[in-house]
Amino acid sequence: MIIDDQAIHDRAAILAAAGDHPFVRHSLSPGVPAHGYRRDGAVLWLLPPERGLGADAIGPVEPVLEICAALVADGVLRPEHRMHLPRLDPALAAGRLGVDEFVDWEFHWTTVTPPAQPDEQRVVRLTDADRPALAALVDEAFPTTTTRPDDPRVLDWYGIRDGGRLVACGADRSRGDVGFLAGLTVAPDQRGRGLGAALTAGMTRALLARHDTVGLGVYPHNVQAVRLYRRLGFTDTLSLTAIRLG
Repeated sequence: MIIDDQAIHDRAAILAAAGDHPFVRHSLSPGVPAHGYRRDGAVLWLLPPERGLGADAIGPVEPVLEICAALVADGVLRPEHRMHLPRLDPALAAGRLGVDEFVDWEFHWTTVTPPAQPDEQRVVRLTDADRPALAALVDEAFPTTTTRPDDPRVLDWYGIRDGGRLVACGADRSRGDVGFLAGLTVAPDQRGRGLGAALTAGMTRALLARHDTVGLGVYPHNVQAVRLYRRLGFTDTLSLTAIRLG
């Protein structure tokens, strides 16, 4: 059971409890009602209804799981709710929560302008006229991505063209007061030419003009992408596990 003094009732208090962490700043938008909980250095906050059913958390794993178990017992968290929690060992979570899905990922962020990249000047903001080409590129080069041309979370799309052909693209999914890159991809026959670096650097530079921090997500097994992002300044990392309650 969660007791009253462990509850946090607004975004500012959640940020204070979490040390103003960029992941929290990205997860919770200013001006949106927020509700969270803290215990022994862990902070968990419920997602607003427009984000779907679920919660995010940072801090030590053990107290995070204690908060989750208490909220499940209280009926606040229920089956089908999705959460992003500090990196979890499935065996550790199995005794506390019924979980249908585990996916490890990393939140990387930077506050520094990336080094200039060859072909970065080719990065342009896309328009509605580019939608058919954008959809075709995403289907070909990154069919498993959840960031697609009709995604309401996307504020803008950026891309690189080779002649009249769109060969690289990425989405601006900034939220809260943190910029966020998503869906970065390059056409299979154009890889190895530095276009991914050019796209990432160009988009990061554009978003840093509007935000003091820019983040992105990457799967840890994508070693090549992790190396690229670190080379471009994304050296701060939070290891997370996305879960769905069963």
